[in-house]
Amino acid sequence: MNALRATLLASAALVLAGAPEALAQDAYVTDSGSLSKDAAEAVYPAKPPYSPYADRNFPTFPLFGDTHLHTSFSMDAGAFGARLAPRDAYIFAKGNQVTSSTGQPVKLSRPLDFLVVADHSDNMGFFPDMLAGKPEIMADPQGRKWHDMVVGGQGATAALEIISAFSQNTFPPALMYTPDSSAYRSAWAETIKAAEEANDPGRFTAFIGYEWTSNTGGNNLHRNVIFRDGGDKASQVVPYTVYAPGSDDPRDLWTWMAAYEEKTGGQVLAIAHNGNLSNGRMFPILDPGTDAPMDQEYAATRAHWERLYEATQTKGDGETHPFLSPNDEFADFERWDVGNLDLSVKKTPAMLEFEYARSALKNGLKLEASLGVNPYKFGMIGSTDAHTGLVAIEEDNFFGKTVPQEPGPNRTKEAFVKNENGAIYDWQVSGSGYAVVWARENTRESIFDAMQRRETYATTGTRMIVRFFGGFDFAPADATSRNPAIIGYTRGVPMGGDIGPAPEGKAPTFLVAALRDPIGANLDRYQIVKGWLDAEGNVHEQVYDVAWSGDRVPGPDGKVPPVGDTVDVANATWTNTIGAPELIAVWTDPDFDATQRAFYYGRVLEIPSPRWPAYDAKRFGVTLGDEVTTKLQERAYTSPIWYTPGS
Repeated sequence: MNALRATLLASAALVLAGAPEALAQDAYVTDSGSLSKDAAEAVYPAKPPYSPYADRNFPTFPLFGDTHLHTSFSMDAGAFGARLAPRDAYIFAKGNQVTSSTGQPVKLSRPLDFLVVADHSDNMGFFPDMLAGKPEIMADPQGRKWHDMVVGGQGATAALEIISAFSQNTFPPALMYTPDSSAYRSAWAETIKAAEEANDPGRFTAFIGYEWTSNTGGNNLHRNVIFRDGGDKASQVVPYTVYAPGSDDPRDLWTWMAAYEEKTGGQVLAIAHNGNLSNGRMFPILDPGTDAPMDQEYAATRAHWERLYEATQTKGDGETHPFLSPNDEFADFERWDVGNLDLSVKKTPAMLEFEYARSALKNGLKLEASLGVNPYKFGMIGSTDAHTGLVAIEEDNFFGKTVPQEPGPNRTKEAFVKNENGAIYDWQVSGSGYAVVWARENTRESIFDAMQRRETYATTGTRMIVRFFGGFDFAPADATSRNPAIIGYTRGVPMGGDIGPAPEGKAPTFLVAALRDPIGANLDRYQIVKGWLDAEGNVHEQVYDVAWSGDRVPGPDGKVPPVGDTVDVANATWTNTIGAPELIAVWTDPDFDATQRAFYYGRVLEIPSPRWPAYDAKRFGVTLGDEVTTKLQERAYTSPIWYTPGS
């Protein structure tokens, strides 16, 4: 007995010291080998651990990544000038320096934790052949024209023509590489190989994926498809396309996804593209094919396959819009609201409700009340949609959405797309965003599972750390904890979860916490956005300030005054003399009605800091037009927590 005691004590010392010989939490060492935890506790009855980190079984890692990056394997990215391949994209995301397609050295401030190279589903393999001037492409007049434009320095114009031809169903059939072609299959095989080589479990996760590119009429309904699996399973299929033999209907994509899982035993999910270029089609309330009332099958199938939504990216922000949220002073942020993807159709106010996350979440409550299932019960992420092969979206390190928007003295002056319906200028391209997941480890399986349970949040490029828990038993004293996650998981559910029905006399309480990006701006405030469905079937929203920096006092309307502004635009800098490095609070819904369906999500704002054009003006010595936005408040959006009343 004494020998066993000595061995156990020695082992404990090794654990406390962090020595390499320290053991896993469920085993101990004896002279004859290992002793199970149960056997050890037979000798020494179990006691509550002194270490608050012992036996921890909840997600502890906020992992930052991108689920939507294009390389030269996408025909539009290649035409725009991208020459980096999937392999290069993973090398860069791991924190290594590379040379951009415009010949500039570029490196991230910090490596990412994961990446999905999501090249377009349609026409993989086409652009390298077009660039090389393959005879079968040069034999087609349109193919020759695009080749000559690209090699002649008019690649951006060619890219916009390619996008328009694809959108308007005028792309030459002879130039469309179908998935059964050798060039297409070779490109897909190279995509898989790059991810397999880059994947480094525990350190960096490289997912296999692609972007299904439904864009009929220029109305963007893209989805990013991500495999939980390795190449052994992903290589058994080819991406689902829009052009024959595919379809532009999301329901057909979901059918393909189900067939993949049945065939391989693997898992796959789809993430809806930022909806602001769908012209009112991303979040329908009627059946998209017939305009009849949406049926339960559509709602349930969408909810099953599309667990996340891309709420922010380089083509603007998709949380909400001032027209939809007129009482939200932070709603006017990084707007792209001129028209659809190719500006073939001008935007109208009536379209906006069906494009933005907050209104979709509200309509989801209404649909759930009638159908019994919520098609828009999604979590939030951000991603880049960069077409450069580079996840370089920090404001002071922004390499644009496409290669012509890589750093240079004129990129704040050019039009990205312009016609009789309006214009989007390059300065309006957003330095956004990141997908953040709360995971147990940095592996494909752990990150994918976090996405499935919606324990995710979006940021516009900042690496702030955000927690959001809901339940009925949090108390004000919980906001003094230095380990809020322990309390959060013990007494409630994390972002992406469900609560309800409410115990008698109780209202939902939320434990919120945020830490600033270590090299970023201080925090202004933590808000909770609530949406609910009333007894008459009407939906509502309210934004509450629940934690903020300094000694500001809410006004009669309950809103906290602005935090201030330290931005020096001329020198592209700011100071952290205002704001707070962290925010934590417990908040109880003061307007709760236990009979009403509701959702709640967190929005965390930083203090103002320079936007990327300010850095360009300083570095290149250029003068910006008065219309150019030079400041912003970076932010994060958590996945919601939903409240469901009893029957």
